[in-house]
Amino acid sequence: MGLPQIIIEFNGKAVTAIKRSQLGIVALILKDDVQTADTVTYKSIEDVPTEGWAPANLDYIQKTFMGTPSKIIIERLPTTAGDYNAALTRLNNKRFNYLSIPGILENDTTTISTWIKTKYDNLKKTFKAVLPNCKADHEAIINFTTSEIKVGEKEYTTAEYTARIAGILAGLPFTRSATYYELPEVDSIKEIEDPDAAVDNGELILINDGENIKIGRGVNSLTTTTGKKTEDFKSIRVIEVQNLIKDDIRATFEKHYIGKHNNIYDNQVLFLRSVNAYFDGLEGEEILDPNFDNKAEINVQKQRLAWESIGVDTTDWDDQKVKEMSFKRNVFVGGNIKIVDAIEDLDMDIAI
Repeated sequence: MGLPQIIIEFNGKAVTAIKRSQLGIVALILKDDVQTADTVTYKSIEDVPTEGWAPANLDYIQKTFMGTPSKIIIERLPTTAGDYNAALTRLNNKRFNYLSIPGILENDTTTISTWIKTKYDNLKKTFKAVLPNCKADHEAIINFTTSEIKVGEKEYTTAEYTARIAGILAGLPFTRSATYYELPEVDSIKEIEDPDAAVDNGELILINDGENIKIGRGVNSLTTTTGKKTEDFKSIRVIEVQNLIKDDIRATFEKHYIGKHNNIYDNQVLFLRSVNAYFDGLEGEEILDPNFDNKAEINVQKQRLAWESIGVDTTDWDDQKVKEMSFKRNVFVGGNIKIVDAIEDLDMDIAI
């Protein structure tokens, strides 16, 4: 009788989804010889010792906290380190939302991009990276391309300002997107000649509207859409919601179901009811569209194929029969949801 407990947990996750969305974690990889610890974690700017880091790295940490992430995990390497492998190994099993490497060189971006994409696609990790000038064509890579970023007397490179962007993205709630997010500290940038083309090319850029420097549109590097990866997958906010839902369902399934229930149809139905109650809660928070039938159910096609793969003839089985015939230790679930994106575009015709 595990249904009430799991529904209560899912309901709690739905109610706190917006609050949790602005509590993202940034991971920084910094090369530094002033600091001696391999891993350092800070929860606020007040925790950061001004003498604990080389001046440039201290500045990157401070810039990251301007975006109000809940925490910064710093993996330190000596300045003589030739690659980032040791830091990536330490990050592998840690939970974070965005990775930035302010000192990264051009020839290392592909390595980091490949590492992130592999973890995201194959291991179902939900962390992402903000990388400079990285045409990754993937939703887990934010391709930041603005250069010559002037803040007071200092000019930052594209790579250096990825820390600031990562902090912004980690601290944003689901009530808004990164589009038109203002960076009041920035005095000037090298303006991109065709910002619309840059956005279409999967670039996160800063623009100057004549008064403020702000993010042009909250897009990731994905440019190639498919039947599974639609246009919606280009939105940073949509991917954030998708990742939160994946993490919530996976964590609750692991806590309450794995090894604790026999794999029969009735228990699968209990799990699906709880997931759908969670979707109802997200509709109430306007994270999912309340006018859409957001629903999870047994994936009949996959379950049928599983039986046929071991030689069972399912020709005479209707869909309900397939649902009732659970397969070994597997729970095949499918879902269809509509994530609500932020209002970003206006098309208005006025007749006079």
